[in-house]
Amino acid sequence: MKLLSVNLGRPKAVPYTDQPDGLTGIDKRPADGPVRVTAPGPRGVGASGLAGDAVCDTRYHGGDHQAVYTMAREDMDEWERELGRPLPHGAFGENLTTTGVDVSGALIGERWRVGPDLLLEVTSGRIPCRTFQGHLGEQRWVKRFTAKGAPGAYLRVIEPGEIRAGDPVEVVHRPGHEVTVAVQFRAVTTERDLLPRLLAAGDALHPDALAKARTYMEKHGS
Repeated sequence: MKLLSVNLGRPKAVPYTDQPDGLTGIDKRPADGPVRVTAPGPRGVGASGLAGDAVCDTRYHGGDHQAVYTMAREDMDEWERELGRPLPHGAFGENLTTTGVDVSGALIGERWRVGPDLLLEVTSGRIPCRTFQGHLGEQRWVKRFTAKGAPGAYLRVIEPGEIRAGDPVEVVHRPGHEVTVAVQFRAVTTERDLLPRLLAAGDALHPDALAKARTYMEKHGS
């Protein structure tokens, strides 16, 4: 398991974002050297956890619980075959492109050591948006990406560190529940009846997903 690429985005004006100023940092490219990763602060205040990476719409993106976004190269390769076009590292707006890591199969609360110092914790799957669809230029992309059910993972920073392409990725903790990123993603998108299962992940879960699970239980019970 290793890190193939660390990807950073600069602010770019595009016609397909809902951001008031029209800027997005989704167009991420591999960094040439090491990148420092730290907890960015609460959403709305903090942006990306990676130094030099832009998160322009902090209403919905960035912050401590979405500090780092990771995609498995294996999932991107499958999309390459389906779309019939190359998808370079960073093409999905991911900060980290990995190989050998079951990213969407990771457990909420699972912890990864990346390089010698950085410690990350899995919080949730990525919900596709209009900006993502516009960036890829694929029709019905949000529906297609959602149907695939392999969204990649957001992670929070537990211990800061410096990382670079080629660094090993080690799973150093796996919690005792069975709530994977893929299950969490399905629960908040297409299979709401799965929401009660998310409660087993507790506070490791992204607060938005945890709130949805609790609201569902209040209305429907178990």
